[in-house]
Amino acid sequence: MNAGIKRKLILKYTLLGLLVVAIVSFILYGKDNFDTLAVDNSIKEKYVYPVGLPSGIYLKTNGVMVIDSVEFENRAGEMVNPSEGKIKPGDYITKFNDIAVGNKSQLQYLIQKNEEKEIQLTIASHNQTKVEKVRPQKNKDGEYNLGIWIRDDMQSIGTISFLTEDNHFFSLGHGICDVDTGRLLSSNEGLLYQANVWGVKKGKAGIPGGLCGSIDYQDSNKIGRITKNTNNGIWGIVDAPSVLRMKTEKVEIAHADEVKSGEAEIKFIYDGKAQYYKIEIIQIEYASSEKNMVIKIKDSELIQKTGGIVQGMSGCPILQNHKIVGILTHVMVNNPQYGYGILFDKIYEDL
Repeated sequence: MNAGIKRKLILKYTLLGLLVVAIVSFILYGKDNFDTLAVDNSIKEKYVYPVGLPSGIYLKTNGVMVIDSVEFENRAGEMVNPSEGKIKPGDYITKFNDIAVGNKSQLQYLIQKNEEKEIQLTIASHNQTKVEKVRPQKNKDGEYNLGIWIRDDMQSIGTISFLTEDNHFFSLGHGICDVDTGRLLSSNEGLLYQANVWGVKKGKAGIPGGLCGSIDYQDSNKIGRITKNTNNGIWGIVDAPSVLRMKTEKVEIAHADEVKSGEAEIKFIYDGKAQYYKIEIIQIEYASSEKNMVIKIKDSELIQKTGGIVQGMSGCPILQNHKIVGILTHVMVNNPQYGYGILFDKIYEDL
């Protein structure tokens, strides 16, 4: 056998040996490693802990959001708008010259301090960043103005839907959007607080009700932090022992094709008491990106307490056949005993 053929055979059997070792290693260890990777690369769980706890939500926006661009009267009596054609509703101002802008008060202070000098604004607009130069003008009251209405951080009450084994939480079942522009607020940062819910305004036809309460923004009342605002809800991590103690009941997640019209229930904590209330799933729209389920409140006790579904209950987990099937999201304004839910499969789509 010549040297060339011998080298080829050695290489061939070496490669074959490596392949056998790889196959054996996968058989012995690969399945566990594969399962671990599957969990690491997808936040999906097989089981979660339903909660149904109203909580205070504080969402910090990435910069200052522009609500509208408007004219104002300057010192000469002229109607002007220095920002016209440069800054649009839904834009986020993230920098004033080289200074990062964190909130509305800061931006207003910088404008007044700058006076009439030209400003270079960094603006986040529809996932793009642009820079615009704007020169403020004095209004008739002697204050410098850019001709924009702005808004920053958002606060509200919503319901924690569930906790995962590693203490992540999900809430709302819909994204947090600006009330004027309808756009999803640009934020992946915020805090979750204990909410003091002291009453409820019952819903009526044409007038949505709501949970009546307050949020004390003290460090001692923090129960977690928000890490993501998506179209289908908010995610974060809970670290408060008072909430983690609610991980008492682990339930399996139902896939969309397991959800059927008929009897179901929602979990909601009212007056400090966790309780399941009877509902009926009236309709299921599997293909819809949101509002996949139409539901009806059937529980007379909940109807007596709240009139049905009220603002602040968004996030209540929906269960059927001992599985969590979705999340309560909206009320039907014309009839508060009816509302909408999102299928559990949908809440991971934006992650």
